[in-house]
Amino acid sequence: MKVERCAVPDVLLIEPLRHGDARGFFSEVWSRRALAAQGFDADFVQDNHAFSAQKGVLRGLHFQRPPSAQGKLVRVARGAILDVAVDIRQGSPTYGQHVAMELSAANWRQMWVPRGFAHGYVTLEPDTEVLYKTDAYYDRATDAGIAWDDPALGIAWPVDAGSVILSDKDRNAPRLAEIPPPFPQGSW
Repeated sequence: MKVERCAVPDVLLIEPLRHGDARGFFSEVWSRRALAAQGFDADFVQDNHAFSAQKGVLRGLHFQRPPSAQGKLVRVARGAILDVAVDIRQGSPTYGQHVAMELSAANWRQMWVPRGFAHGYVTLEPDTEVLYKTDAYYDRATDAGIAWDDPALGIAWPVDAGSVILSDKDRNAPRLAEIPPPFPQGSW
């Protein structure tokens, strides 16, 4: 596995190897030992699987506040997404900055979204399946979000605002500046 730091250094791009032949392929998509040898270690407790039937489904930007903050290792089994991680750690040198990368079944990339980041994605193809491991359990009481289209974040989503498909929760999420810092200085 290849691990690469992104423009916001705590976000990682992970590229598992695929071994293919006439039958198809085999890939070890997670190996604690292989990734720990490259300085990455996480204790995953939950796997999530999301299916989006249409192109233009946007999920996010989501996070869980401490003490239930989650790190996520995101990959795509079918289709493609633009995956986005936004640093919302108050006092971080990259606060408010984001990383956006295409993850797809074809490119086989994974993105590590650490604790202290809001996460979201938009589907680039119909019938897209996203899988992600988390290092903390889902906690409804700490579940929160920020507006996907917050202009202060400057995310270039490849979808028209009038045609994006959102949940009511995501449609009504506040801007980052409208909420108390979810990860205050010293909590991360």
